[in-house]
Amino acid sequence: MIRSYQGQLPRIPASCYVDVSAQVLGDVALGENSSVWMNAVLRGDVNSIRVGSNSNVQDCAVLHGQRNLYAVHVGDWVTIGHNATVHGCVVEDAVLIGMGVTILNNCRIGEGSIIAAGAVLPENTIVPPRTLWAGVPAKLRRELGDKDRALILEYAQNYLDYTAVYLAETSR
Repeated sequence: MIRSYQGQLPRIPASCYVDVSAQVLGDVALGENSSVWMNAVLRGDVNSIRVGSNSNVQDCAVLHGQRNLYAVHVGDWVTIGHNATVHGCVVEDAVLIGMGVTILNNCRIGEGSIIAAGAVLPENTIVPPRTLWAGVPAKLRRELGDKDRALILEYAQNYLDYTAVYLAETSR
């Protein structure tokens, strides 16, 4: 469901796919070719949410900010895995956020990073570019190379492919 909140309607380009079961409301803007999947929630009621181009927010993920303090900014070519919680933070370009990850307020995830499934990033965590973080609480595990970056982009490309199929099906 796409709906306004206090007169603000989400901005969603025609190239995007938003599943009918997703909840997208308020001050939310999606970039070209991005997608929001089954039962995901992008709640732009207390602060803004920006999702860049070619990014995907998978099933049951939640994006939400903190009132008057922390918006959510997601870059281009980002994959946010199933059941992830992304709260009041910045996720730079070409990042893979694994399934079940929790990212708390005022975190910054550097370009080309991976946050492993199930990880919890405490408030104010700064993830340097091209690094892998895992655990509870999440810790730096290693630096990432070109093969890792290719994998991150492959995940995002898969969702661009799914988006094309779903858009074709819904236009019939």
